[in-house]
Amino acid sequence: MFFQPYYLGCLAHASYLLGGANGEAAVIDPRRDVEEYIEDAKNAGLSIRYVIETHLHADFVSGHVELAKRTGATILLGADSGASFSHQPISGGETILLGDLTLSFLATPGHTPEGITILAEAAEQPSRLFTGDTLFLGDVGRPDLVGAKGLTSEQMAYMLYTSLREKILPLDDAIEVWPAHGAGSSCGKNLSNDRVSTLAVQKAVNLPLRLAMSGDEAGFIAYSVQGLSAPPTYFFHDAAKNKEGGASVGEVLRQARALTPSEVEERSEDGVLVLDTRATGAFKAGHIPGAIEVQLDGNFAPYVGAVLPPTAPVIVVAEPGRETEALTRLIRVGYENLLGWLDGGMESWKAAGGELARATTLEPGKLKALLEVGAAPTVLDVRTLGEWEAGHIEGAVHIPIAELNQRMAEIPQGPLAVICGSGYRSAIAVSLLLRQSRTDVADVPGGWKAYCA
Repeated sequence: MFFQPYYLGCLAHASYLLGGANGEAAVIDPRRDVEEYIEDAKNAGLSIRYVIETHLHADFVSGHVELAKRTGATILLGADSGASFSHQPISGGETILLGDLTLSFLATPGHTPEGITILAEAAEQPSRLFTGDTLFLGDVGRPDLVGAKGLTSEQMAYMLYTSLREKILPLDDAIEVWPAHGAGSSCGKNLSNDRVSTLAVQKAVNLPLRLAMSGDEAGFIAYSVQGLSAPPTYFFHDAAKNKEGGASVGEVLRQARALTPSEVEERSEDGVLVLDTRATGAFKAGHIPGAIEVQLDGNFAPYVGAVLPPTAPVIVVAEPGRETEALTRLIRVGYENLLGWLDGGMESWKAAGGELARATTLEPGKLKALLEVGAAPTVLDVRTLGEWEAGHIEGAVHIPIAELNQRMAEIPQGPLAVICGSGYRSAIAVSLLLRQSRTDVADVPGGWKAYCA
């Protein structure tokens, strides 16, 4: 049995390539840019026969249609998905053979109605369970992302509870658990940084799984539906795109082109969003007026999705040489209205005499000193609810970054100091506030961690 796991850190997304002794392979939950799977299969002497989706994803656009088109593979998807692309519905209890490798399918609805889990077994290999977003390491999938079917979060949570009790918990404790996401994903609340575990370990450390194991239905449902942050708005856009099948990364990239400073200035004045992906220090030192900052080095795609409408026209500002990387990472989460990038980066903007806007900072120690004498600006905390409840500055205003655009009217007038956990999200928030002509805004570098040090 051939087995190759993949992990895309910026999306906390795991996908897998499995191959049997007969030279046939399957890819589970592929990301949108599929070249790596094709190349790795070729190098291993494998032909990709199946592309398997554990469910219709919401947090990224999958490469299932592109991969099937390029390899001739059949897409397998849980029954009753409603997907409009060509695929083979798969039901619980079905199996497929890839030489010495057997893939058995379990129907595990709950995160989504069509969710499936795949059990991979081969001689002299550990049994592996690919759980998608049903069972994570340390958590389970959130049940609140499916509204179109008319099912409540509580109804979906009950389905998830039943799936865990009837399909997963009876399996052998030694089975390896390989989920579709890790820490940093918005598809759950308490995901581990680990990539793999065993069912035995999860039974010991995974709170919602322990609730299901004990038969505490009410406790499991309460856990599943409480304390969930608002899903990023792009989730619903991506789920719909995955249901119909998206264009390839290459097709979208070909629409974008290098833009001169004058073209960028003209189009930004016409309402096109300028997305600045450089390091926060470079942004603060000088950026295009009205630009939104989301640093490429970090959880770039999820936070772009939290603050930019998924259909908005976008121009990218990047460090020279990283333009294609920035565009590709946007395309992975469904952004396709990409006009292009600032040719030559900010140096070309400056050389052309373009106007520069700047952002200020307020060091954590200085903020503490001002708070002690009652002279501090209003503190805006853009962390999640869980982070806020674990500790915050007294008197601060709390608006999670994903809700900031919709709740601007709630922010008091006057000077602001913006704080998050580490400084990544607060920098984004400052750029959004500057777009609203709030010039009296300062970022607290290092965030809550630095403030508490």
